[in-house]
Amino acid sequence: MKILIAGKGGVGKTTISALLSLELAERGFEVLALDTDSTPNLAISLGVPYEEADKITPLSKNEKLVENRTGARPGEWGAVFSLTPKVDDLIESYGIKINEKLSLFVVGSIDQGKEGCLCPAIALAKALLRHVLSGDKPIVVVDSEAGAEVFGRGLAEKFDIMLCVSEPTYKSLKISEKLLRMGRDLRISRELLLINKVQDEDIRGVYEEIFAKHPIPWIAIEFDESLKVIEGRKASLSELPASSPLKAKVKMIAEHILGR
Repeated sequence: MKILIAGKGGVGKTTISALLSLELAERGFEVLALDTDSTPNLAISLGVPYEEADKITPLSKNEKLVENRTGARPGEWGAVFSLTPKVDDLIESYGIKINEKLSLFVVGSIDQGKEGCLCPAIALAKALLRHVLSGDKPIVVVDSEAGAEVFGRGLAEKFDIMLCVSEPTYKSLKISEKLLRMGRDLRISRELLLINKVQDEDIRGVYEEIFAKHPIPWIAIEFDESLKVIEGRKASLSELPASSPLKAKVKMIAEHILGR
């Protein structure tokens, strides 16, 4: 199962990605978490110490590796480089083992526009994603950069489900509606809306207004004070207490995904 977690910046994509990866691994599934954000921090959420996380070089920024695999240095104008570089050993060689069932690989951004002229780097990153998403890894969770368009055709079709994370505001839900529509245009057939950080908002009425023409399954996730404590301690999200409403809702999300 290949899971894309999308949404605008700051809605909690990385938190959901980390907790879902941990939950699925705890259930006995082999899980590979991929961080494709331009400012990756999924490692920290999964419990990698800050000092070690700071030393991680995303694949799309690893100039020596990019040159070795594609034949061209990132930023080299007019260079001829391979669009089909060797990638089948990268997860094993450069991945990070979180626990017995869960691994992390930091890809970095695959958005050409944000990376300027790093064409060989983007080619290598996309080749790795194609390899992973077409492979037999039981579950792949992708923490994406804001927006889903960076995946485009040829990558998006390989996802089984898109989880779109939103804040409980009209503006954020409108953006999520657009991203979900974009996902459908890219042939991602299954979708789930996660309305995060809910406190006292009456979100049902706003949801029904925005998604009246195309209602989709959705789950409201209550604002969780214990998350602040965990992040303040720079601890893994696995240390959220059993009473955490956020952790309870992630279990519900996992049940929804696995039940389908």
